[in-house]
Amino acid sequence: MRISSTYQWAGISPSHQEAYSKPPYRLQPQGGQTPEVREATTLLSVKRSPHQKPIKMKRQRTITQMREKGKTPENQLSDEEILSLQEKDFRLLMLKMMQDIGNKLEAKMDNLQETLTKEIQDIKLKQEEMQNTITEIKNSLEAANSRIQEAEERISEVEDRLVEITDAEQKREKRLKTNEESLRELWDNVKRTNIRIIGVPEGEEREKGTEKIFQEIIAENFPNMGKEPLTQIQEAQRVPYKINPRRNTPRHILIKLTKIKDKEKILKAAREKKQVTYKGTPIRLSADFSAETLQSRREWHDILNVMKGKNLQPRILYPARLSFRFEGEIKTFSDKQKLREFSNTKPALQQILKELL
Repeated sequence: MRISSTYQWAGISPSHQEAYSKPPYRLQPQGGQTPEVREATTLLSVKRSPHQKPIKMKRQRTITQMREKGKTPENQLSDEEILSLQEKDFRLLMLKMMQDIGNKLEAKMDNLQETLTKEIQDIKLKQEEMQNTITEIKNSLEAANSRIQEAEERISEVEDRLVEITDAEQKREKRLKTNEESLRELWDNVKRTNIRIIGVPEGEEREKGTEKIFQEIIAENFPNMGKEPLTQIQEAQRVPYKINPRRNTPRHILIKLTKIKDKEKILKAAREKKQVTYKGTPIRLSADFSAETLQSRREWHDILNVMKGKNLQPRILYPARLSFRFEGEIKTFSDKQKLREFSNTKPALQQILKELL
């Protein structure tokens, strides 16, 4: 490569100029030079007069002093001292400076390479750590998804089991209700010939017995029926057997007749008379039912009284159905909900029952 004419060579032969032009001592334009190259270029650009005589003693003394101080010539020589150097020494100085520049550049390249290598290793290490973290997160997500799927399967099994249990429970409740209905009907059937007398004071039966009390009630309230021969009374007693001291009302008298038609005849006569008495004291005659049937019938008590006041001719049918006349028709309801739905369509009836439903 040719050296730019910008540089001036101070007494260096063409053969040495070509040697200095080869790497790593190739000179570059000052615009892109390193500080070391610029320093060498400055020294090379100093003109030495061909007629200038070397000052041998001064040069030797200068080099000797520098060697004694252990300092390099290129860092300590002034321009005047450099001009005083012979061609051989000047060339050696230039070679030394070029070698120093090359060594410094090589050291910087080594440091740069070492730094880059270390940074690359750090980046690889961080990438490996990130990859490990990503793998851990991926494994955690897979485990979480597996647990979620397992939980969903268990929930599905529980829901299916719950449906089965619900169906079984509904069937059980239905069977239980059916059994209760059957038991109630059976118990009501046992009591179907019974008549309850409510309101007779305690102690009346001690002198004359409960059967005699029943006969007096029939004679007092139904004289025409009293002339007919009464059917046999299978059983007559106070119920319950023991007196409850917390209860102020007298116990009921239970009359068990032989035939159901006699019971129905007496109860029909009592309904027609509307008021039955014993020795002038109001009492009531009613059919005898199981506890469940009685409770169901009692739930209609308030509505029954209001309808009686409005002349709706209400009745309680077996086992616990409300029957009454409204707008010229007989209406029957098995529970209050159905009666409420019907009354919502009849403003007049709704007004009558507004505080009871």
